[in-house]
Amino acid sequence: MMTRREMCLLLPGAMLPVAVAAAPLAEAGEQDGSLPSAGFPFETLTVKTAPSGAQTRAIFKGKLATGESIETHATTLPPGAMPHAPHLHVHSEMFCMREGTLELTVNGKTYALGPGSVGFVRSNDEHGVKNVGTTPANYFVVAVGPGAS
Repeated sequence: MMTRREMCLLLPGAMLPVAVAAAPLAEAGEQDGSLPSAGFPFETLTVKTAPSGAQTRAIFKGKLATGESIETHATTLPPGAMPHAPHLHVHSEMFCMREGTLELTVNGKTYALGPGSVGFVRSNDEHGVKNVGTTPANYFVVAVGPGAS
């Protein structure tokens, strides 16, 4: 038999397992290998230049806390250039336009993308991009799904 006073003294100890169980949620990125929240200032990103003249800046690559692979990079594409030949892959991609004009071709259909536009290519659709403008095209690519990381 316990008194109310003794039960109250045990209450903090009884709550300890609840606090311990909740702790991993706050540190999920560290424990499950997912990407942590962060900022990526453009001026700190390393530039790589391809034979086409395209400049790419890797931003991040890894897994989301929900399990999907994700990769993001920024590209500056000179007028008239293509970063590579049309291709397809398992992951999906979004093209987020910042400046310039891109022509996105998906399965033979073309879309003009200017500043503020977004293009989406789903898994296994053949696609390619070309700068059809007279100034450099600056855009971000967000790849999500298998093979993106």
